[in-house]
Formats: sequence, C-alpha cells, structure tokens
Amino acid sequence: MAPRHAARAALTWVNGTSLVALAICAVARVRPRRGPCGVLIATGYRLPLPAQSCFTVGSVIFTRRSAGFLEDSARRELLAHETRHVTQYAILGPLFWPAYWLSCGWSWWRTGTYGARNPFERHAGLAAGGYRDAPTLGRTRALTARLRPARRRRP
Repeated sequence: MAPRHAARAALTWVNGTSLVALAICAVARVRPRRGPCGVLIATGYRLPLPAQSCFTVGSVIFTRRSAGFLEDSARRELLAHETRHVTQYAILGPLFWPAYWLSCGWSWWRTGTYGARNPFERHAGLAAGGYRDAPTLGRTRALTARLRPARRRRP
C-alpha cells in the first residue's frame, strides 16, 4: 500500500469514521474485504438506506453488488469517486456527515437534486458517481432580493 493510502486509512481509523463503518457492517451483516488503494469493500449491502448502489463511510466502501463489482475495469471511475470520499472522511472525520448533508440541502435548494451543487460530490467527480450536473433554479437570487431592503428614491 502506498504511504499516502496508508496515511489516509490511518486517519479514518483515528477519527473514528472507519469504526462507525464497521458497526454498519455488523448491523448490515456484511463482511468487508481489502480493496485497492487502502480501502475496504463491503459487498452485498441490503439495508434500505441509503438508496445508492455504492456509498462510503470512513475507509469502507459499501455496495449492494457482488464481490469484484467495484474492481471491474469498467467501474474504475466509480471506485475512484468513492475513494475520493475516503479522503474527505480522512480530512473532516465525523464533521463530514453534517457538512455533507448541509451540502445536499444546498444542492437541492439550488438545483432540485442532491448532488449537482454538492461540493463533496463535485470534488469526487459527478459523472463518475452517477450524478448529473443541473442548472440552478434561481431560488437564491429570488430569496436574496426579498431579503434586501428596498431602496428609497432620493427626492
């Protein structure tokens, strides 16, 4: 394992996010196995939430698919996307969760989708994660216009 992958994995263990991932593995009755780049891959995830086919917690990438799904060369970009989330967990630790959900809310407010303007998903690669870019809805402009005090005309 490359030193940077080892450092990233170590940070997720120290900040506790990979321990949370192991608790999720226990609840979901899935067993993680070693994957590339210092990540663990837990296959066969069957709980209803989250609904995505893949998601990451700490250094563990969960997938509803079978073993090898993420390691198939056709899904190299998806694995890279999820691995970038591991890096985000290494940097933010448990603060990743509120920051991510606030970003989902911001993206939904701006575009009507949870990923298009989410900086975490944009950094990880929208298309690689199965997200599409979307135009903004103009809600922010309308809201700030309402909040701005009315200008008075000078006599």
